Amino acid sequence: ISPAFAGDVGAGEQVFNANCAACHAGGQNVIMPEKTLEKEALDEYLAGGRSEASVMTQVTNGKNAMPAFGGRLSDEDISNVASYVITTSEAGWDE
Repeated sequence: ISPAFAGDVGAGEQVFNANCAACHAGGQNVIMPEKTLEKEALDEYLAGGRSEASVMTQVTNGKNAMPAFGGRLSDEDISNVASYVITTSEAGWDE
């Protein structure tokens, strides 16, 4: 699947480290350990499947224990962090 949004992965990493890493460091999930940001878990659990659009939706709206970031992060930041998550899930997270 080609990225429809093509966010800035480098900028996305900075957004991730500042906003997401507390729960998702190294692509993991400290609240729900099976729902990681690993490629296989995104395929299985992410609503809409493993895509930047699906990550953007979840980050914007939140789900379960994950808060909504739509009011806290700009659309550009959310697009960038989605690009970072998808790109890194495909390359493999450094634990």
